Amino acid sequence: MEKFRINPANGLEFGLYTLGDHLPDPASGRRIPAQQRLKEIIELARLAEQAGIEFFSVGESHQAYFTTQAHSVVLSAIAQATEKIKVSSSSTILSTLDPVRVFEDFATIDLISDGRAEIIAGRASRVGNFGLLGFDLIDYEALFEEKFELLLRINEAGETPVNWQGTYRAPLEDAVILPRPKNGSLPVWRAVGGTPASAVKAGMAGVPMMLAMLGGPVSAFKRSIDLYREAARRAGHDPAQLPVGTTGFFHTAPTTQQALQEMHPHINEGMKLTNGRGFHESAFMQGGHPQNVMCVGSPQEVIDKILYQTETFGNQRYIGQMDFGGVPFDRMMRNIETIGEVILPEIKKHTRNPG
Repeated sequence: MEKFRINPANGLEFGLYTLGDHLPDPASGRRIPAQQRLKEIIELARLAEQAGIEFFSVGESHQAYFTTQAHSVVLSAIAQATEKIKVSSSSTILSTLDPVRVFEDFATIDLISDGRAEIIAGRASRVGNFGLLGFDLIDYEALFEEKFELLLRINEAGETPVNWQGTYRAPLEDAVILPRPKNGSLPVWRAVGGTPASAVKAGMAGVPMMLAMLGGPVSAFKRSIDLYREAARRAGHDPAQLPVGTTGFFHTAPTTQQALQEMHPHINEGMKLTNGRGFHESAFMQGGHPQNVMCVGSPQEVIDKILYQTETFGNQRYIGQMDFGGVPFDRMMRNIETIGEVILPEIKKHTRNPG
C-alpha cells in the first residue's frame, strides 16, 4: 500500500475529520463566530498531531450552518500549521468542481505540506451546491463519474500531456496540469455513503474506498466492503493493495452512558438544522451496543469497538467525527487528550503487524 502512503506494519491509522459545520451549541444556544470556528479547526489539527493522530480531513458543504466551503484553503492553512499529520478532504464534492482546479489546489497543498496531502472525492449527501454552483441535480451521478475519471487521469499522467473529451467539461488538448505533487501523484480515494453500487464502482476503478458510517450494526457495512474487494478483484486489481477507510461519530467520556448523553443533543439538533430531521434518542442510544459502528462510549468501549470493526472489516484507516453540532472546543480537546494517552496506544498495540 506504499502508493497510498499507508504502512500496515504501523497498525490501524487513526484520524479525525470535520465537515466544518457552524452550528449552535444546543446547551447554550450560542453559535461562535465563523472566524473563531475556522481557527479552532486549524488548532484542532495542530493538537491532533501533537497527540499522535495521523490524519486530519476537512469537508465542504455549500449551505447555511457550514464554514469550510473553501476547504482546500483551510487545508492549506493546516498544512502550514503542522509538520507530520496527513491532510485531506472529507470529502471534495467533485460533481460541482473542475477536476483540473481540484488537482492544482491539492498538488499545491501537497508541496506546502512536504508530501502529506490526499483527496477523498465524493458525490455530496447535501446537494445545495448544485444550484449554487450552476449544475443540474438530474446529472448527479453522471457528473461525478465523468469528473472522477478525469481526476484519476490527471493524477496518473505526470507531466505527460492529457487529451480528454467528456460531456460536462470543455475538452483538454495536450494539457499539462501543474504543479505536480511532491511524489508525482496524490492518493485519491472515493467516498462511499454505504450504497453497494458506489462501493462496486470504487473497486472497479482500483482506488481506495472511504466508507461513511453514521450508525447501525457492523454487519450492515461489511457487505459494502466485501463487494468493493470482489469488484476490485474482478477488474484485475489486487484488493490487498487497496486500503479501506471507515468513518463515524466519535466521542468518549468516563462512561458509555455519559458519552451518549453528551453527544446526542449535538447530533440531533445538528441534523435537524442541516438535514431537516434529527437522530431520535432511542436510536442514538443503540450506538452504545458493542457491535454498533458509532464509536461513542467510554475509552475502553471505544477501543473495543474500533478493534472489533478492524477485525471484521480489515480496514487500514479509521477517522472519527467528534465536532458536529456545536461541540465546545474544550470537550474536543479532552477527546484528543484521551485519544493520545489511552485509545491510540491500545489500538496500535493490537493492530501493528511487525512481519
